[in-house]
Amino acid sequence: MDDLDYRLLSLLRADSRRSVASLADELAVSRATVRARIDRLVEEHVILGFTVTVRSGAQGQALRAITMIEVEGRAAENVVARLNGFPEVRTLYTTNGRWDIIAEIETDTLEGFDDTLRRMRQIPGIASTETSILLSARKSTMGG
Repeated sequence: MDDLDYRLLSLLRADSRRSVASLADELAVSRATVRARIDRLVEEHVILGFTVTVRSGAQGQALRAITMIEVEGRAAENVVARLNGFPEVRTLYTTNGRWDIIAEIETDTLEGFDDTLRRMRQIPGIASTETSILLSARKSTMGG
């Protein structure tokens, strides 16, 4: 996957109902390029499906975690752009202190979780990470 793939995934994660023409316009590529990229990402099982977003906790027993990320130099925007392309990354926060970015991750399996962390750590500009699995919620500000 290259930067165009990650940018495309980021746009689709924000709104998977966007038209190919709209995606092509925002990415400054042809509609044929967007269509070919989406088809390839589906074929390679990077995109596993197009779905709706539901509130947290409504999907059952997914494995959830937070990963604190230290970024090298001024690479934060590039790191955020790459992380936005990860379907497993539900939310990204910038922060102050020791960690520059906090990523909220959700996967269905430990193997998927391990793979996600491995791919995240390979992103250029990430200096170090620390991950904590979320066990149980004691308070939620989410509706429902």
